[in-house]
Amino acid sequence: MSQFTCIGCRVAFADADIQRQHYKTDWHRYNLKRKVVNLAPVTAEEFQLRVISRRQQDAEEIKDTSTYCKVCKKSFASKKAFQNHENSKRHKDLVAQLIESSDGPISANVISEPSQPQKRKDSFKSNAENPMDDDIETDSEIEELDSDEWDEEMTELHPDNPILSNDCLFCTHHSASMTKNLKHMLVEHSFFVPDIEYVEDLNNLLLYLGEKVSRLYMCLWCNFSGREFQSLEAAQKHMRDKGHCKMLHEGAALAEYERFYNYATSYPDHDDGMDVDEEILKDFDLDGGDFQLTLPSGATVGHRSLMLYYKKARDIRFMRKAQNKFYMRLGVKANKLQKHFRPQVDV
Repeated sequence: MSQFTCIGCRVAFADADIQRQHYKTDWHRYNLKRKVVNLAPVTAEEFQLRVISRRQQDAEEIKDTSTYCKVCKKSFASKKAFQNHENSKRHKDLVAQLIESSDGPISANVISEPSQPQKRKDSFKSNAENPMDDDIETDSEIEELDSDEWDEEMTELHPDNPILSNDCLFCTHHSASMTKNLKHMLVEHSFFVPDIEYVEDLNNLLLYLGEKVSRLYMCLWCNFSGREFQSLEAAQKHMRDKGHCKMLHEGAALAEYERFYNYATSYPDHDDGMDVDEEILKDFDLDGGDFQLTLPSGATVGHRSLMLYYKKARDIRFMRKAQNKFYMRLGVKANKLQKHFRPQVDV
């Protein structure tokens, strides 16, 4: 059985290089997001089918024929729904007011226009249940992108992220720099980044949190298990009122932030400049017959087939101690048989 495996995708690899390349693929990222919401991983074949299905859905959404009413400032999924809206009394009254306020007749283009498809919220929970994100790429393309390039694409897709303008995640306060923004959130909202000494890229981590709050209207502590909010202000008010101005960094949520952390320096055998991905080969001494293994600590591990003989070879000091204790108890019990005490002196 191979010792290079991926628990999230339930696959094994021949060597460490293939395992590291697997960690950069969208298939692995997708299964990590499914693990956060307690869903079973998917196979590579099923993942590719979901990719194709999602792209077909995106192509159909681009061909959407929805219409937007400029007068009422409402959008409609189909032209038939817009026609029914045109016959409503409220719409006719607003159009009449628009005609009275204008100097001449107005055209139909002023009243309605094709509605631009809105950007979908690429929620991480929906991504775990749906095939892919909007910015998904093929496996071969993802292997050429590092984490910084991936985060740059994510930032370009979400320009309203409050961290981009050094705004607070929990209120409307604006800071001059990211450091002052973190200080404000610490003093005013008691927010801190867990294990900040092991964070590799603090800016990208804050961008990720800002995306969840501003685009997904999500509580950072409730995460996917909490209620859904309809606006950024509602999500911020919930976190302030409930004391949820903190980052969930425990249990299954650890996998969500794993690409922002590096705990290699906390390992007991870590040395500066060492390759953390290098395979560690330990020298173990095998006795003759390969039935005993001597560990570096000096302890000896035997094969299970010789369990009967190991049970017979008890520790001599332990057995002598148990034997002496038994004889002492036997002697104390024997003293109780003497009914009368006679002094051992001459009178």
